[in-house]
Amino acid sequence: MPVSRSLLLSTVPNLPEIVPGDDLSGLIFKAVLESNMTIKDGDIFVIAQKIVSKSEGRLVNLKTVIPSQRAQEIAAQIDKRPELVELILSESSEVLRIRPGTIIVEHRSGFVCANAGIDHSNVTGPWGQPEDWVLLLPENADRSAQNLRESLQRLSGKKIGVLIIDSHGRAWRNGIVGVSIGLAGMPALVDMRGKPDRFKYALRVTVIAAADELAAGASLMMGQAAEGTPVVLARGFPYELTEDCAARLVRDKKYDLFR
Repeated sequence: MPVSRSLLLSTVPNLPEIVPGDDLSGLIFKAVLESNMTIKDGDIFVIAQKIVSKSEGRLVNLKTVIPSQRAQEIAAQIDKRPELVELILSESSEVLRIRPGTIIVEHRSGFVCANAGIDHSNVTGPWGQPEDWVLLLPENADRSAQNLRESLQRLSGKKIGVLIIDSHGRAWRNGIVGVSIGLAGMPALVDMRGKPDRFKYALRVTVIAAADELAAGASLMMGQAAEGTPVVLARGFPYELTEDCAARLVRDKKYDLFR
């Protein structure tokens, strides 16, 4: 008979504003202790990309960017600052679509997203005007997740996973949703092929994007505006923790039916 299961998603309060050079894992662990929360084996820390990028110094002031001729031409088509377009191009391996206000690219990490994931919201810098500052994605989000995991495991003494998430749009649906861009110590995909359903039928194509499913739930708790809760502690993840990487979530081009 089926048994009851639960997944607990708890935001971690008391985090300060993250700035370049901060010991992010130390600040997260301190915030957990100050909030009287506990860490158990099997827990997963879901962390917003934004604070990872901030701690890694991925802030750029647009006034320091010199746009290329190509960036200037694209900027004129889509009504964006040429300096921003230059950053988008430098963070991308391929431009896939252009429309007013948006460039859809293949990021250097392999996944497809708008504007190379470069963000203006909740971003400021040490000098100049706030509107001149933007934030790039981590250079290697899987590596960032692994570093955070190793540090948090050392601090807590527990076996945990780390998931770094960002908000992406979807090609066939409106609105944004949390997706994983980096992970460590947890599965990106769970392959159910060959397993029986309730009527003994062997599943043939079912591969679950377990990391993205958790990312979506955690993003719901984090919020998108001024909530100030960029870390979620997830307990009850229904799959065994294992070594994996978010890169496995990216579909190979030869299997992409729409590019």
